[in-house]
Amino acid sequence: MMDSVEFRRIMGHWVTGVGVVTSRNGEKPCGLTANAIASVSLNPTLVLACVELDADSHDCIRAAGAFCIHMLAGDQERLARRFAAWDIAEKFEGIAYRTEATGAPVLENVIAWVDCKLWHSYPAGDHTIYVGEVVAGDAREGSPLLYYRGGYGRFTP
Repeated sequence: MMDSVEFRRIMGHWVTGVGVVTSRNGEKPCGLTANAIASVSLNPTLVLACVELDADSHDCIRAAGAFCIHMLAGDQERLARRFAAWDIAEKFEGIAYRTEATGAPVLENVIAWVDCKLWHSYPAGDHTIYVGEVVAGDAREGSPLLYYRGGYGRFTP
């Protein structure tokens, strides 16, 4: 098996977008920064988010049976860093959000979002692959926030 540090170094060369995945445990919102998100299927409309088993939001997503994936804009690095922190209590403090179809928090001012009901989950090593069926979503113009080799960057089309 490959050394995990070397594996992370190699995979860090893959440029990804930066997203925030949110959910709700009762009245309490939860969320985390993620770059392992992708579209899966057009019929039905499915997306996935890979969430570390130890992440503060892992069990929240499973319990809620719903989640929202947000694609961040190039000027939202502070938001990405905030949701990457381990202290779940302060992540939503002062953050504007609303709910749509599933009750998961939908963050304001992101470039795109998809609200999903949990379709299936799969164990994947130290992560769970959450597959969601998209029931609502929207997008606006803007440049995305990118992640490459441990740092944030911007893309200008």
